[in-house]
Parts: sequence; structure tokens; C-alpha cells
Amino acid sequence: MKPKQFISQLDEKKIVAAIAEAEKKTSGEIRVYISDKKRDDPLTAAKNRFEKLGMTKTRLRNGVLIYIAPVSQKFAIVGDSGINEKCGEKFWRRLSAEMSELLKEGKFTQAIVQTLNEAGAMLARYFPAAPDDKNELPNKILRD
Repeated sequence: MKPKQFISQLDEKKIVAAIAEAEKKTSGEIRVYISDKKRDDPLTAAKNRFEKLGMTKTRLRNGVLIYIAPVSQKFAIVGDSGINEKCGEKFWRRLSAEMSELLKEGKFTQAIVQTLNEAGAMLARYFPAAPDDKNELPNKILRD
């Protein structure tokens, strides 16, 4: 995954649409963050970014962040305490393995969209959308 190749091949509209679609079915919040910095430990970077983005402030603590560092060819998926209690570490490991495989195949947009869909389905299972739900965080790809 070369950084410029990764960025140039992303279909941002498709990714943003997938975020919005996943969030229609849940009170959870999902964000995608792309770092242009070298990250040896993407999980630590993702957890720090999760905090900085205010994702721990969702009402039910059910936010998910997909953090990608193309320069390092690494990524991490972080869920807040509410969703982690429900789905467990095994779910995140499986999701990461599936995303990793698609990234290795150069299917960058598909890797992100599929991960968004699966994270959204898990959120919908445990945190279904309620009539009074509001979108607490903007649906867009974030960058540093």
C-alpha cells in the first residue's frame, strides 16, 4: 500500500456514503481517519486520535474509528467501551484480518467500505437506531 497510490485510488464518496448508510441503522458513530505520518504503532495512534476527535463523548460510548497510516502501511480499528463490551476482541481481530487481506490485494475502497458495513452491522445489533437518535459526529474522512 503505497501512500500516493492508496490516496489516489480511494473513492471518498463511496466511503462517506457507507458511513452514512451504516449509521442509519444504529445510534453508534463511525469515523475514518487517514494519517499522512509514519506510524510504527497504529493502535496507540488510533486510540490517541479517538480521544482527540471526541469519540469518547458519544452518549452510549459506541463509537468506532478506522485509522489508516498509508506511509507505514498499517491500520487499526478502535471501538469505544460500550461496543467493546458487546462484541469482544475476537470481532475486532476478524475485522482487521479481513481488512488487511483486501488492502494487500490493493482493494483500498472495498477494504474500508466492507469494514464500515461490518462495524455498522455490529453496532446496529447492539445499539439499534432510536427515534430520537441524532448524528453526533460528521460523516466524512478525516486527515492530519
